[in-house]
Amino acid sequence: MKHEHVIKEVCPGSIAQEMGIEPGDVLLSIDGNEIEDVFDYHFYVNDEYITVLIRKPYGEEWELEIEKDDEEDLGIVFARGLMDEYRSCRNKCMFCFIDQMPRGMRDTLYFKDDDSRLSFLQGNYVTLTNMSDHDIERIVRYHLEPINISFHTTNPALRCRMLNNRFAGDALLKADRLFAAGIRMNGQIVLCKGINDGEELERSIRELSRYIPWLESVSVVPVGLTRYREGLYPLKPFTREDAKEVLGIIHRWQEKLYEESGTHFIHGGDEWYTLAEEELPEAERYDGYLQLENGVGMLRLLMDEFAESLAELPGDKTAREVSIATGKLAYPYIRRLAEKLMEKYTGTMIYVYAIENKFFGEMITVSGLITGQDLKEQLTGRNLGDKLLLPCNMFRSGEEVFLDDMTLTELAKALQVRADIVKSSGQDFIEAIIDL
Repeated sequence: MKHEHVIKEVCPGSIAQEMGIEPGDVLLSIDGNEIEDVFDYHFYVNDEYITVLIRKPYGEEWELEIEKDDEEDLGIVFARGLMDEYRSCRNKCMFCFIDQMPRGMRDTLYFKDDDSRLSFLQGNYVTLTNMSDHDIERIVRYHLEPINISFHTTNPALRCRMLNNRFAGDALLKADRLFAAGIRMNGQIVLCKGINDGEELERSIRELSRYIPWLESVSVVPVGLTRYREGLYPLKPFTREDAKEVLGIIHRWQEKLYEESGTHFIHGGDEWYTLAEEELPEAERYDGYLQLENGVGMLRLLMDEFAESLAELPGDKTAREVSIATGKLAYPYIRRLAEKLMEKYTGTMIYVYAIENKFFGEMITVSGLITGQDLKEQLTGRNLGDKLLLPCNMFRSGEEVFLDDMTLTELAKALQVRADIVKSSGQDFIEAIIDL
């Protein structure tokens, strides 16, 4: 199969523009090497001296000899982000969140990706079942890292059952090849009650710890269960006692592995601590917050950043009223921060509202899955002050749109209040409230 890549944009002032490359041109090769996808492109374009073969829309081919700085980009944007088709997931996991989505939402929310390239580019987790030997060879050759892997269990038979894929157990062997090549990895385990917890979790941690130091961290997160599970595997929610048992296993292994290797390695998602009603670990236990995007340590980092930023501020008595809406998971912590802020800024009144997720179901407690319609329904008639603050993870990346396609502007109009998006750091939290 011959790979040709249409150029969508050329950045102003870039090398590509200087060389006469234009939108509509087609990239054919670099240094005589056919470019399969974004992996090949970034590998071959890094050299200081390269020869790029371009075909113009009228059919003429240009061979361009380019001298540049090492790893300097050409300034080309391709029509397809991966320079190839996105790879969809071949598994039918018993815990898949997308299978628990209601009908009628935008098409992109139903796409199941298991594309290793998105692991490197966007931090997505992959199961290894959708990767060929060729994919592994390229990762090793180009030394692409870190790769994020959804292990779930190291029991091959159980993994086949959980992913509903007869090759899922054998796919674990690909992690051996990555380990042997010194490729940095991070892992996750989505824990399902009565399936891969208890003794199976013990086994998974024990066997995954053999990949230290190249496997830098593994997160354990509870399965997310929505109210749309008709016809799906009958999974049960974890209880407070279950959460305490899970954390007991994690903490015991953390102590053992830190003593042996200097890393805590295995980490529990923030949800376990709120469910178990236990205090969050101190910052040092998170080993540099390697799993923030997986909901591991976000609350601890927020609280520490907040305390550090607040300590540097003088406080005042200026009158101000603001409101904050968040998920039930973060509510106790956000409420605690609001109280500390009001102690120092004595004229400030902060109303914090915990939004119940009626759209997906009450067992979904994270703020990132709250919809505009739940916000509208539960905040109507409440005291919202001069402005309503909403965490950035409620919105589609780079846009002011909720999961249900309601916009921030539409919500603000319905509630008759100014609505602002707040970034995730403790300093941003303070600045949004007191308008520094």
